[in-house]
Amino acid sequence: MKKQFKVLPKLAALSVLAAFAVPAMAQQAGDNLINAGWAHIGLNQSSEPLKLGTVTVPNSGAHVSNADTLLLSFTHFITDNIAVTADLGIPPKFKLSGSGSLNGLGQLGTATQWSPALLAKYYFGDANSQFRPYVGAGAAYVWYSNVKLTSSLTGLLGGGDPGASTSADLSSSFVPVANIGMAYNFDKNWSANVSLSYVPLKTKADLSTRHSDGTTTHATTKITLNPLVSVLSIGYKF
Repeated sequence: MKKQFKVLPKLAALSVLAAFAVPAMAQQAGDNLINAGWAHIGLNQSSEPLKLGTVTVPNSGAHVSNADTLLLSFTHFITDNIAVTADLGIPPKFKLSGSGSLNGLGQLGTATQWSPALLAKYYFGDANSQFRPYVGAGAAYVWYSNVKLTSSLTGLLGGGDPGASTSADLSSSFVPVANIGMAYNFDKNWSANVSLSYVPLKTKADLSTRHSDGTTTHATTKITLNPLVSVLSIGYKF
């Protein structure tokens, strides 16, 4: 009889430890999750030569800088395993520099990129899993604002005309997004998330230069960006 009384407290302690070992419902159908964190945009880029009208500038090219920004995302779980995520955040600012025969011009301009995305994701494991890898796919709409060109680019396209001015139009597009990641659930509300997304992205730049005599000349180039977006974030479930 005394042995039974000694065993009961041990069993109770083990039950308490087991309860803390597994989070209660990490994610389940109907849950909403907000994530905020750091995103690094690394570009796998190349560019076509600059064309001045019908003339191609030999060995000319452009290089776009990588960027870092704050990412915000909202996820809704349709089932315990299937979720939909909207990625937003602060639009990153990219710097464009000349390369090849344009290398001596230095920085050519800057632009802010907007790329909200909508993804469908499949989470492995079940609603009580502490560690949940996932895969996702979706689409983003990409456009640019605050495009600013430097005087060095205007000088090139204006042919030395001090009264020339140049403006740029960067193409916008819908692009696919492929995503993999993993979530680690600290408890029923808080989690950490790491992910990697690939976006096959190309942008066409149309440059219009208005000269002091009233005439306008055009230049074009195409830049392949194909960014890999690395994300580290903290999530809160409600």
